[in-house]
Amino acid sequence: MSRQTIGLIIVIAILGGLLMIRGFIGQGMGRVYTETVTKEYVEVDVPAADPVMVDEEKATAGGLVTERRWVAVDSEEAAKYRQEGSKVVTWDEKKQVPAREVLADPQNATATLDWSRTIGLWAAALFTLAIFSFLYKDNPIYKTAESIVVGVSAGYWMVVGFWDMIVPNLLGKLVPGFVQANFMPGMTDLQPQWAYLIPAVFGLLLLMRLSPKGQWLSLWTLAFIVGTTAAIRMVGYIEGDFLSQINSTMVPVYEVVKNEDGTVNGYSTLWASIRQLTLLIGVLTCLTYFFFSVEHKGAVGKVARVGIWFLMITFGAAFGFTVMGRIALLAARFEFLFDDWLWIIDPNQNREIASAISMIIG
Repeated sequence: MSRQTIGLIIVIAILGGLLMIRGFIGQGMGRVYTETVTKEYVEVDVPAADPVMVDEEKATAGGLVTERRWVAVDSEEAAKYRQEGSKVVTWDEKKQVPAREVLADPQNATATLDWSRTIGLWAAALFTLAIFSFLYKDNPIYKTAESIVVGVSAGYWMVVGFWDMIVPNLLGKLVPGFVQANFMPGMTDLQPQWAYLIPAVFGLLLLMRLSPKGQWLSLWTLAFIVGTTAAIRMVGYIEGDFLSQINSTMVPVYEVVKNEDGTVNGYSTLWASIRQLTLLIGVLTCLTYFFFSVEHKGAVGKVARVGIWFLMITFGAAFGFTVMGRIALLAARFEFLFDDWLWIIDPNQNREIASAISMIIG
């Protein structure tokens, strides 16, 4: 057995021992409490927010245009527009309750321990530690966690894509009556739109990529997707990046900033002008650096070198911003481990906790 394997076993044993000790100190750890809340909604006809969009002819004639909507039974709209025989749906959902409310009076608490969410909490914590184990070295625990996370994520987004995209945007347009009766009872537009057969055919052709002999059929869909995406993105980049950057440089170098009483604010005017001048110098020097028709010597070389400084500062700021985002994600995972799982910290005051020192003393 290698030293690295022995070290990994020792680390796992220490973590397991600490978890066992933590579980018997204070109020425990890693538990989720929920209570059952009953939701009740009723279907009513309320005045349309945009009558022209619902019924243009009736709205133009001055008639009352209504739209069917599901509202809570105890809402003002239900009390005002509910009629006898209106459809009512009821379901129960679980609402998470802070552990403080349960642990303060366990005998009279209405919330109970939710085993499914508790198991999910522990699974998330253990998977987080398994991914962190890569910091030690590449190991089977990390590979197993990575494969499970990637597989579950792919399956999850496939299901989300089916219910959020295919069902409402494809099936809901082709067979709206079937979709309303089985999946989306709130649908109001029940007129089939046969033009959506075109994307349906393209989607089926894309699935032909799974067939060894029919892969060439999927190229039509791929070509359409790549072409339209490139065109849409190009227009978006031209309007959002290229033209906006040009517009941002076409500003006066000397910018006057006035106070509320109309007098000139010298301090703000100075710094606003410096900002505009810096922007102008940065744009011109960076363009000079990328202008390769003239050899970068003499004055041109010096200007290009200034452009390099601007580029490096920009790249450094972008990299720093990216690192800050990653650090924020890391901090969120640590907060999850120490707050939701270990109950060592409690920033939201969800439970009674003891500090690390008091736990050791106690």
